[in-house]
Amino acid sequence: MAFDPTKGRSVCPAQSDVELFLALKSGEQAALGLLYDRYASLVYRLALRILVNAQEAEDLTQEVFLHLWQRQSYVPGRGSLSSFLTTLTRSRAIDRIRARNSNVRFLQRWSQAMSSDSSPTPFELASLSQRSEYVQTALVQLPEKQRQVLELAYYEGLSQSEIAARLETPLGTVKSWSRQGLLNLRNHLKMLIE
Repeated sequence: MAFDPTKGRSVCPAQSDVELFLALKSGEQAALGLLYDRYASLVYRLALRILVNAQEAEDLTQEVFLHLWQRQSYVPGRGSLSSFLTTLTRSRAIDRIRARNSNVRFLQRWSQAMSSDSSPTPFELASLSQRSEYVQTALVQLPEKQRQVLELAYYEGLSQSEIAARLETPLGTVKSWSRQGLLNLRNHLKMLIE
């Protein structure tokens, strides 16, 4: 039986999923640990099967349980917790694959554009220069850590693991900064271009 001193109540492994979720919802963080112990392997195995990458599956498992804890969007009357977690995991994994494929297509287009044999016209040079200025302006507006991670990745060509080692920061944090940085960069670029 786990005891949460801040609440004066206790949760135990014998409680049902609904009881543990309601305890979590009322602020008993020990309930999250019990739910994690109960369902982490289910979530991880599904994530691994879809993503085919152990590190991404681990990250997604953490993300799913973080979502359960922070958003508390599970509704017990609509189905079992295992079904909710399975659906959430599948949805998030597919989103990651789509994002991965989108990034690959972007890099392929970028690579093709950069490898064209013909020399650029003055108009293309001016356009490229203007885009470069937009990116630099948008980068300056990002929080320092997000900007630093993006610059290391895109200007120095470092992987996220290499960035984590250089910054002496957990890999998950680097991934989070990178993702947020790209989203913020996109928003800043939209505002600059419009």
